[in-house]
Amino acid sequence: MQTTPTLRESLNRGTLLSIPGVFDMISARIADSLGFDVLYMTGYGTVASYLGLPDAGLATYTDMVSCVSRIASGTRARLIADGDTGYGGLLNVQHTVRGYETAGAAAIQLEDQEFPKKCGHTPGRRVIPSEDMVAKIKVAVETRSSSDFLIVARTDARTTLGLDEALRRADAYARAGADILFVESPESEEEMERICRSFDLPLLANMVEGGRTPVLPAARLQELGYALAIFPATGFLTVGAALTRSYSEIKAHGSTANRDLDLYDFMDFSRLMGFEKVWDFERRTAGLTSN
Repeated sequence: MQTTPTLRESLNRGTLLSIPGVFDMISARIADSLGFDVLYMTGYGTVASYLGLPDAGLATYTDMVSCVSRIASGTRARLIADGDTGYGGLLNVQHTVRGYETAGAAAIQLEDQEFPKKCGHTPGRRVIPSEDMVAKIKVAVETRSSSDFLIVARTDARTTLGLDEALRRADAYARAGADILFVESPESEEEMERICRSFDLPLLANMVEGGRTPVLPAARLQELGYALAIFPATGFLTVGAALTRSYSEIKAHGSTANRDLDLYDFMDFSRLMGFEKVWDFERRTAGLTSN
């Protein structure tokens, strides 16, 4: 049986990792079935799907670690999981890192926003002192039980404090022991190029359709020097459009009969969700009871 490479092994291959954002078990199972080695549990999408709320610091550690556990245990791929600010101070960061690693994540993303945090492509974000974030990264590195559990350090300083400050912070986070650097929301290809020239560590590009950063082709991202590109919003934006269309058909016509809908085959979807195991179990246990 072929084993999935660790995230560090995948990074060492030297080719761009294009990583889909997943936000529930349906999105995770579909992405996993397509053969991705790495998935990204998006905070925005997970909070929206699980709680129906904005990604504005309203989800708790308990909410999110339970989602990490379900997705990691239900997929073959390695999972990078959004850990927001670590859900509090240094003791909370320690607890969060232990919990995410135990839950099966391959990496945790921690950011330097003030609590309550906000989605990185929305306005009004403020950051904590860089020294406080450095302390969080050091605690995260000291807490993990395996060096294969990677620490993704994200800075949101670009939007409010400028790119120079964002680069200064990223450098400090690298020296604190981060494995992957995530400079959020550069606003041009030129800024992205400058980010990639500044660091030797693996760099993550956040490709949000409709966000602040230009969405670039994979070849260009690799040419610039990015090691990973996450697409956190693509899945839930696609699902939102598809559901709006299909539900609008029902609303307008009262039925899906004779409607031109692009639907996943029902039996294929049942297999994706694991019904074949149920059917096999029922065949094997038929006749064991009198009912």
